[in-house]
Amino acid sequence: MPLPSARVRHRRELLRRTPGRLRRSFAGAAVGALLVTLLAVTGPASLTAPAQAASLTEVTGFGSNPGNLRMFRYVPDGLPAGRPLVVAMHGCTQSAGGFDDETGWTTWADQWGFALLLPQQQSANNLNNCFNWFEAGDIRRDAGEALSIKQMTDRMKADVGSDPARVHATGLSAGAAMTNVVLAAYPDVFAAGAPVAGLPYACATSVVAAYSCMNPGTDLTPAAWAAKVRDAHPGYAGPWPAVSVWQGTTDTTMVPANLTETVEQWTAVHGTDTTPDATDTVNGYPHAVYRDSGGRAVVETYTITGTGHGQPVDPGTGAEQCGTAGAYILDADICAAYHIGRFWGLAEDGGGTGPGAPAQRAVIPGTAADDGYVKASADGAGAAVGALEATMGAAVGRGADGRHNRTLLSFDTSVVPDDATVTRAHVTVTRASGGGDPWAGGNRLLVDVRTGCFGASCATAAEDWAAPATADGAAELVRFTSGSADSTAFTGINRGGPTQLRLRLADPPAAAAYLFLRTGAEARLTVEWE
Repeated sequence: MPLPSARVRHRRELLRRTPGRLRRSFAGAAVGALLVTLLAVTGPASLTAPAQAASLTEVTGFGSNPGNLRMFRYVPDGLPAGRPLVVAMHGCTQSAGGFDDETGWTTWADQWGFALLLPQQQSANNLNNCFNWFEAGDIRRDAGEALSIKQMTDRMKADVGSDPARVHATGLSAGAAMTNVVLAAYPDVFAAGAPVAGLPYACATSVVAAYSCMNPGTDLTPAAWAAKVRDAHPGYAGPWPAVSVWQGTTDTTMVPANLTETVEQWTAVHGTDTTPDATDTVNGYPHAVYRDSGGRAVVETYTITGTGHGQPVDPGTGAEQCGTAGAYILDADICAAYHIGRFWGLAEDGGGTGPGAPAQRAVIPGTAADDGYVKASADGAGAAVGALEATMGAAVGRGADGRHNRTLLSFDTSVVPDDATVTRAHVTVTRASGGGDPWAGGNRLLVDVRTGCFGASCATAAEDWAAPATADGAAELVRFTSGSADSTAFTGINRGGPTQLRLRLADPPAAAAYLFLRTGAEARLTVEWE
């Protein structure tokens, strides 16, 4: 591994004396400088190919943006709601405008019909425009750059109507490392991912450790790697994102050992081993697939022999070709974006069933006539149906009257075949109004699931406040202050009729803290099955 340049050594000295956000800039620059030193690739210092004004558009005002990132998007003309979303993150010295057409992602967005989100780093955060995958404050759930990317994703869902069950992340180098960050921090948001020339999640939480992670790599046990992912979202039990891992064999920046460690991390998370269940060659390159106990492809690898550090592309107009070669965009006679998209099930009509993708899915609106809320004392005494559902929405939490509210949502899930294996389901709710903070003090907004009706019928009734559930606390809704939010995933669905959900706070608040949620068609249950 080449020694750092004098410029990097100088920044190390500054790093020891520089606190706060400014320290992040120097730390990120040190890693970025090391990347440039190791690459031995000539080319422009910044890939800022001019974006086509009609296609790549910057979006502002997408949230609190604690990571201070910029947001760009590419949305094919006439794209309907309910289509997938791909989040693509550039590498060091690159930009959103140098990572859309060049990698081929816009080609498949047009052809297969999905929206493309391209976060962009700023030099104020990192002098070499690297995402800060090695900064503890940027890789945690609901913090830093990870939260900024999640907020961009939420904005895409709201503006474009992207399908919340088909959100995917990919990236190159630092963008690949940040891909693993968002997969680990938000497994309830991202269904799948594809790090290209990256490294495992939480390999480093400081600039010093980042050097070793990149080259020669850090060797941990699969269990230790998996624990890092699980610790990113404590209490989350799955399902976990399917992951496609790409690595060049002559990469001296993110060395090939990182492929092995990344596979160990995600196979262990999925509860499978590191022995591939299938191997073949694709365009002459070794390809391996790892399946879980249910036979689903949860991890795959592409080993790009004789290739260094960069995104593999295959320029041309053939059915599987894409991209434009440039610095860190390598003509390797294989289009990574094409094969990643196939793995995610995006091919052709966007509803394909490639490895790792569900065979069938449905988005089911709430049954307005049965939705509502029930209020009672903290111990459930004096339960009664709430009276404001028609005008305010369904309440959850403690109201100003001191009563505790639980929301009931009903869905007709008979569309799911009797013999189906449900792989993932989640509910999407929209906030109408609220007061206080229902999540204060670490409180949790839980989702109880009933395969059928909580009461004698599905119409909201007083008995629903305490009626037994098929699965208590099967899912959770994390804090949101406006717009819509998706729950974590669950699988208990009634295939022969209705499924009811009860939303409640885990602990009764000591003071007024509540949400009003829209019911009927503005509450949606997304179900995937095989």
